Amino acid sequence: MRRTKIAQIDRRTGNLRAVQLLLWHTKMDSTVQYLGIELEDALAIADAAEI
Repeated sequence: MRRTKIAQIDRRTGNLRAVQLLLWHTKMDSTVQYLGIELEDALAIADAAEI
């Protein structure tokens, strides 16, 4: 249930930092690995973000 709730939070907010804090991960790499985010997905998210 823990992974499902965290995955839902990630999908709804798109805020990896918030997910990292909720999981008490010290490294973002751990959070990305926990969620099963692939490099291609992360790059697509970064490209879609407007600055």
